[in-house]
Amino acid sequence: MTEQENLLIESNEYLKSGIHIGTKFKTRYMANFIYKTRPDRLSVLNLKKVDERIGLAANLLANYNPEDILIVCRRETGWKGLKLLSKLTGIHTIIGRYPPGILTNSNLETFIEPKIIFVGDPWPDKNVVEDAAKIGLPVIALCDTNNQSNNLDLVVPCNNKGKKSMGLVFYLIAREYMKKRGLLKSDEEMPAKLEEFMEE
Repeated sequence: MTEQENLLIESNEYLKSGIHIGTKFKTRYMANFIYKTRPDRLSVLNLKKVDERIGLAANLLANYNPEDILIVCRRETGWKGLKLLSKLTGIHTIIGRYPPGILTNSNLETFIEPKIIFVGDPWPDKNVVEDAAKIGLPVIALCDTNNQSNNLDLVVPCNNKGKKSMGLVFYLIAREYMKKRGLLKSDEEMPAKLEEFMEE
């Protein structure tokens, strides 16, 4: 890869995490992000597009205060990274099951009014995606090759099932968000290492 220095992280870190390994199934929408299909029929995502979209997502989120962002992740593989992202950035997260009505029912004590939603996988997190669509909130979603793009405003193509790839995405989102919000100087080290975002 000649554009090595233009990526958010070294390409071998991406490769090691398996962020580019999709599923055997591909939706029409996700076909744009697929680089090739392996002999075992697994789709391989285009790393440059993965990297670009992570950068776009971080830029978009950086326009919002942490309390105006809600990240929801039903998939356990993303929980460790998401907890750390929340701790470092102050971004509001729901780890595990999304409680119905917290975006749409103002009578609930747990009612919240974020301005943007980010989900780990639009399939297990479909209830929050649907609620966001009802009230007109933008949605960013991590999508594997088998995901649909209904009601999503920004798709970040990646392996959204792997522990290492989920950890890497949340690490990069946290780092870029902190830089853009001035919480981290551009040459400053992240207060947490990449490994700490990943489930063992």
